[in-house]
Amino acid sequence: GSELQHEGNITIYGMFPLHNVGSTVSTIPQLADCNRGTANNHGYYLVQALRYAVEEINNNSQLLPGVTLGYQAYDTCSLQASILGTLTLLAQQYNRVKVKSRAIALIGPDSSSYSFTPAATLGSFLMPEISYEASNEMLSNKQLYPSFFRTIPSDKNQVKAMLEILVRYDWTWIALLGSDNSYGLKGMSSLSQQASDFNICIAYQAVIPSYKTSTQQRMRNIVKNIIKSKVNTIVVFSSKRIAKGFFSFVIEQNVTGKVWIGSEDWSVATLVSDIPGISTIGTVLGVSIKSTPFTGFQDFVKQAIIKHRNNSVSEMSMPCLQNTDLYKIASARYPLAKYDVASSFNVYRAVYAVADALHQALRCDSEKCQDMEIQPWQLLQYLKRICISIRNTTLFFDANGNPPTEYDIVRWIWVNKTWSLGTVGSFISEPPHLQLNAAQIQWMPESRCSPECPYGHRRLQIGQHKCCFECIECPASTFLNKSDPTSCQNCKKDQWSPSGSEDCLQRTVLYLQWNNPLAVVLLVLLAVTLLLTLSTALIFLLNLSTPVVKSAGGRTCLLMLLSLIVAACSSLCLFSMPSRASCVFKKSLFIFSFTVCLTCMTIRSFQVVCIFKWSAKLPKFYDAWVKHRGPDIFILVTSLVEFFISVLCISLNTPLPSADYNFYNDSIVLECSKTMSVVLPQILYVSILTVICFCLSYMGKDLPANYNESKCITFSLMIYIISWITFFTTYSVNRGTLAMALEVIAILFSVLSILGGYFLPKVYIIVLRPKRNTTAHFQNCIQMYTMTK
Repeated sequence: GSELQHEGNITIYGMFPLHNVGSTVSTIPQLADCNRGTANNHGYYLVQALRYAVEEINNNSQLLPGVTLGYQAYDTCSLQASILGTLTLLAQQYNRVKVKSRAIALIGPDSSSYSFTPAATLGSFLMPEISYEASNEMLSNKQLYPSFFRTIPSDKNQVKAMLEILVRYDWTWIALLGSDNSYGLKGMSSLSQQASDFNICIAYQAVIPSYKTSTQQRMRNIVKNIIKSKVNTIVVFSSKRIAKGFFSFVIEQNVTGKVWIGSEDWSVATLVSDIPGISTIGTVLGVSIKSTPFTGFQDFVKQAIIKHRNNSVSEMSMPCLQNTDLYKIASARYPLAKYDVASSFNVYRAVYAVADALHQALRCDSEKCQDMEIQPWQLLQYLKRICISIRNTTLFFDANGNPPTEYDIVRWIWVNKTWSLGTVGSFISEPPHLQLNAAQIQWMPESRCSPECPYGHRRLQIGQHKCCFECIECPASTFLNKSDPTSCQNCKKDQWSPSGSEDCLQRTVLYLQWNNPLAVVLLVLLAVTLLLTLSTALIFLLNLSTPVVKSAGGRTCLLMLLSLIVAACSSLCLFSMPSRASCVFKKSLFIFSFTVCLTCMTIRSFQVVCIFKWSAKLPKFYDAWVKHRGPDIFILVTSLVEFFISVLCISLNTPLPSADYNFYNDSIVLECSKTMSVVLPQILYVSILTVICFCLSYMGKDLPANYNESKCITFSLMIYIISWITFFTTYSVNRGTLAMALEVIAILFSVLSILGGYFLPKVYIIVLRPKRNTTAHFQNCIQMYTMTK
């Protein structure tokens, strides 16, 4: 009709889908008659956006003063129509007779599939083309399409938005479908390649063919395979025309309760939402072009409908353009949907981009523009540099001809089978950021191959998809690093963790600290032991010439008590953190000092037995023993042997402070290394000495009461042996503070056993029974023993 063109000094060429023509298979090249197709209200509104922008610019006295913009709109109802429209545009460039003003730029077409041929063809002539809906990333290739621009973001960023939605709701097990055209195939390929980077697995992937009789069974099979794959989330990257045919089979197969994530071309298209029964398929989330208030456009459309109704429609005089009757579309009064407004605004912005480039090319000021002819290739250079503000939005083109990326995230809303779109979030690409209003989104089902592993469990992949896995608990001393959910990592040496952990804890350092309550108790016990030993030593020193002290060993008793004091003090080496000095002395000092004490006890038992039993039988041996100070030599030699054993062992294997990380999982035991190799020879030596002492004391069990020490020594040695057996038994199953405390107790009990078993009875006689501490009493005991023998 006449409204398809408007004359001006400079013409803008537009391609819009005013009709929908079904796919047909033909054996000969032919152009379908667009007027025989069904009216496309969306395309009608796109044309009105072109008219609205041109009229607004022509009424603006400052943008292009003295210059009138005109337009020619072409109905691209099919791929063939878009090719013919492109050839028509090029033919006009060299037809000065029938065309008063040549088109300076192309606005459109609407889809990526229809844009490749115009973009490649016009690129050869460097004629600018600005598409309002073609989003295929391939069109960003400036080597193939040097003059192509668009006011819709590239699919590259749309894929990012879809992936962010999947990540936000943890949908890792999905089906991916793409329409059988460049738009769908490229988008599907891009999402498929990037999915693994976001830990998303594609359970099923398929290409949706165009709706034909021959492809119906194929589409049914796609739907059946989606059901078989047990996914709850399906990403459909499709053009609206192909999506319309596919969803009719989704409804036919009664697929419900799924989440459908749609690309911008179909998710906001009434062509799809108007399919009968589509409200049952589940939740539909989609990516759409950023919605911008387009005030005044709706009123303009209403006025256009009235104008069409009142004016007669005439055929266009230019036979190269198709004859399209806008009145039939306008009279249908289609509702102006959000999708229509968003795409119309993209057309509006494209026209303004051309106008701003013309403003610069014609060197316009506020009053006039230069009277000069601008070639399309000249306009192209100015288009690359534009940066304008349109209705509170900024428009510029990057090096690939793409505008700034902003998307709305939309959801289909059904109220009593009435469809509407709700904006539930937004997405920007630089830097990538997804914002969603969870309150506006209803319940979403899970879509996972395997449920999330419990806390501290790693994934063991099953099959080819990493989203399908078993969960295995991380063992103790390992943890699950969230950055790598497939392996359990070892904790650091000074850390630990229980099984099933996602972080490590610091190990407790075990040693006997001075301020430990148990250590305080042990120090009090040590003080009491030292006090008793010193008191006993003082009593013996003051009564050194009395029979009781002489019979116990005389001055030898003082040596024994001194060795017991040293043995008790050796327990101080077990307190605090181990050092080189404490490691060397803590066991060797006790063993040496206790060896001296045992040697004294042994020699005392030997002397008593020798006097009463062997002196008469072996008089020469006894005389030599007494004459050459045998007891002193024995004590010295025995002690020196122990001393040299200790020095030799320490020299060969010097004990050093060490940390045992293996005995406990959650603790570090601070102790001394090589302890057993140093102590074992000394223990064997002391054990032999203990057995000899025990045997000699047993041999004197029938001696006079004042000289019979068998019970006392046996009692002392039993306490000593039991203390150390208890310690070594505990040490084999327990380390750290308790084991060190038990070692202190074993040392102190060893001292107290000698003190209580050997010295206490004698202190009792000296202090409380002084009458028994006389020479007469001892001689009387000896006489009674002799008489019994």
